[in-house]
Amino acid sequence: MEHLKEKMLEKGIVFEGNILTIRYDRVTLPDGAVRTREFVEHPGAAAIVPLTAQGEVILVRQWRYPIGQVAIEIPAGKLDLDEDPLECAKRELEEETGFAARRWQHMLSFYTSPGFSDEELHVYLAQDLKVSNARPDDDEFVEPLVVPLAAALEMIATGEIVDAKSIIGLYHAARMFQADKER
Repeated sequence: MEHLKEKMLEKGIVFEGNILTIRYDRVTLPDGAVRTREFVEHPGAAAIVPLTAQGEVILVRQWRYPIGQVAIEIPAGKLDLDEDPLECAKRELEEETGFAARRWQHMLSFYTSPGFSDEELHVYLAQDLKVSNARPDDDEFVEPLVVPLAAALEMIATGEIVDAKSIIGLYHAARMFQADKER
């Protein structure tokens, strides 16, 4: 695959914010042509599918300014500098839902949109939940929503859940449980 690789010639920064950096890099393409690549640098994030003993998932409702609507999502948050993704997941679960988990399983990691961002998202299954303290960030207003996993999948089908990380995480959790039932 080396024959597809592009070589960076120059790195440029357009904007540096609290959660992302917008970059433009000049690169040499495999055929020798020089082009500009524009993309978003992101520190990465962790997301959680918190599953109760009754087979319910804890989702969160929150206003998402870029899409101008309340979104229903699995809990998630940005990694702090040098933070382990599992530690981020544990922190975000408590902050957003008021629950902590005794059992954690990494389900998958993926790049959210590799055509314009380097953000890698790590998705965990959290089980054996216990009540903790919700401590949302001071600029975060979230409302927990507890629904059966099957109802969450139906919410995807009806367009109530439109967030990609939530769709991927919920479908992956459902697939894992289906595979367990078939064993």
